[in-house]
Amino acid sequence: MIKNDIENKTGIITKVSGPLIVAKGMKDVKMYDVVRVSEKKLIGEVIELRGDLASIQVYEETAGIGPGEPVYFTNEPLSVELAPGLIEGIFDGIQRPLRVIYESSGDRIPLGIDVPKLNREKLWHFDPKAKINSTVIGGDILGTVQESSVVVHKVMVPPDIKGTLSWVMDGEATIIDTIAKIIDQAGNEHQICMLQKWPVRKRRPYTKKLAPTEPMVTGQRVIDTLFPIAIGGIAAIPGPFGSGKTVVQHQLAKWADADIIVYVGCGERGNEMTDVLMEFPELKDPKTGKALMKRTVLIANTSNMPVAAREASIYTGITIAEYYRDMGFRVAVMADSTSRWAEALREMSSRLEEMPGEEGYPAYLSSRIAEFYERAGLVKCLGSDGRFGAITAIGAVSPPGGDTSEPVSQATLRIVKVFWGLSATLAYRRHFPAIDWLKSYSLYSDAMDEFFDAHVKKDWSKLVLETKDILQDEAKLDEIVRLVGVDSLEFQDRLTLECARSIREDYLHQIAFHDVDTYTSLNKQYGMLKAILTWYHKGQKALKNDVAFAKIAKMKILEKIGRMKYIKEADFNEDCIVIMNHLDDEYQALTEGGETNA
Repeated sequence: MIKNDIENKTGIITKVSGPLIVAKGMKDVKMYDVVRVSEKKLIGEVIELRGDLASIQVYEETAGIGPGEPVYFTNEPLSVELAPGLIEGIFDGIQRPLRVIYESSGDRIPLGIDVPKLNREKLWHFDPKAKINSTVIGGDILGTVQESSVVVHKVMVPPDIKGTLSWVMDGEATIIDTIAKIIDQAGNEHQICMLQKWPVRKRRPYTKKLAPTEPMVTGQRVIDTLFPIAIGGIAAIPGPFGSGKTVVQHQLAKWADADIIVYVGCGERGNEMTDVLMEFPELKDPKTGKALMKRTVLIANTSNMPVAAREASIYTGITIAEYYRDMGFRVAVMADSTSRWAEALREMSSRLEEMPGEEGYPAYLSSRIAEFYERAGLVKCLGSDGRFGAITAIGAVSPPGGDTSEPVSQATLRIVKVFWGLSATLAYRRHFPAIDWLKSYSLYSDAMDEFFDAHVKKDWSKLVLETKDILQDEAKLDEIVRLVGVDSLEFQDRLTLECARSIREDYLHQIAFHDVDTYTSLNKQYGMLKAILTWYHKGQKALKNDVAFAKIAKMKILEKIGRMKYIKEADFNEDCIVIMNHLDDEYQALTEGGETNA
């Protein structure tokens, strides 16, 4: 942050308004420069310039600070440090390492504390990959470091450097030791270390952005089947208090088909973030069998931390994600919640006395939300090897009272392509995930269904379409049932209601804390849905053959179908064949029994 030689009092505080400081004598600073405020050296960022005056948002508590105190320049923008040591790290919104602060200062973060963001003393074994005297460009891989037991960190040439590699080391080094030397076309020598600094508000460059083509498998049946998200896609999870947004994001962090997880707790309640910080180190990664933290970065910015730091936390998280994307990894960013980030924007805008927009949010709310989500995507990375990387961004939205017509939800919906709308009604019924299948949607469905048809089963999209139709039909039939009762329906319609109930209770309902049901592979999802719809199709034929509806609705096989979710993946194929055979046999017995609806 601040350098030791910068001790000149180059600015004077004239006004203090909560986290907003106004200082004079600031004509030499730039927008988004980091400054140190008062003798406490609080971290702040310049967010407005008016002649000699600068408005500074301070990322720490400003109690006890008054006019006349100094402001120190750093002449650097708010940046993150990118190097080995990020994985398994727990940082606050401006990338201060919380574990290090806890060990040195206890439970509370001291005002103005200045600790290195990443460990500068730890030795990493650097394994060179680039050859001496070869021409390298920005993004080329100089070597690798085993950052954790599951993540191989690729040390890259900084994006703005191109030249001839004159020297590269082989052995152990810290992140600030020189590991390579590059001579550019002008003959200047650049000494490269593993540590890169990057401004959080500036997106990292790439060669080309591509359209997503593959699904990010989450193991959550309602998502993968009905509303899939693509690798490199963007999604929003709006829902009222208590509807399960945080649990859904935890499930996605645990099970999503991503190489790296960046979880940003933005303005979350302290107890929820505590659960995350306590739970993640204990979780086993299903892909590797190691701890999930071995491929996770946590950004913790709780609701009792200074409001200004919420805004920075989102940018810190997405910049770290871009760094790992540039290595060729598939990264999933979980932001919980963007509503509290927007509230921070509103508070700072109000203190700046800007013209308010709808419901007091700043007029630039939509553009800020778009800037965040547009940094996700599938890209061809910089570098001569043509590798690809992706960021999948999933943001929770917490509209007051669950009203998605409010500005943050509407601005988000204009940007994202997947909408997992959570329903308070489903949550009150204890149906989780409480994703409302009638109002949610995915604009990736067509492309993802083609992938599923090709790689899972060729009739996947047909089953999904029929499932959606049955759930839509149930909503229409429920209106009739409420008016005149279920006895007024024909047996075919009553069978549709029974099938819809089975889809809801046996398929879409999923227990996050059950050892087996917490994750369902695509193969198992297909088998479960196929069994339910096969029962439905055979039931329709049986009704046409005058088999009694009551007999169909009370078939013994329905209990086995309802418990398919609890079958272990290793046993599923064999057990599924047995269930389908029993289904055929029981329908055969019903047809031969001859009992009718008459």
